[in-house]
Amino acid sequence: IFFVGKLGIGEELIKQLDDALTARELIKVGVQENCDYSAREAADEIAQQLNADVVQVIGRKFVLWRRSKDPKKRVIKLD
Repeated sequence: IFFVGKLGIGEELIKQLDDALTARELIKVGVQENCDYSAREAADEIAQQLNADVVQVIGRKFVLWRRSKDPKKRVIKLD
């Protein structure tokens, strides 16, 4: 799990999330109470920057998915 905190959505967070999506396809992210973003706002902003899809937003957490370029790492088969 990753968290968006009071520092907001910075380059380092985007890099870490990009690496996690590359490795796993599906990740969960939490938004701390001291963050200026709502979970929906953070999910939409991050998904746009990472070319990912928002799967779900519940409370202060959201799930992102991005299809892996490596067929061996694909969790969800779309073909």
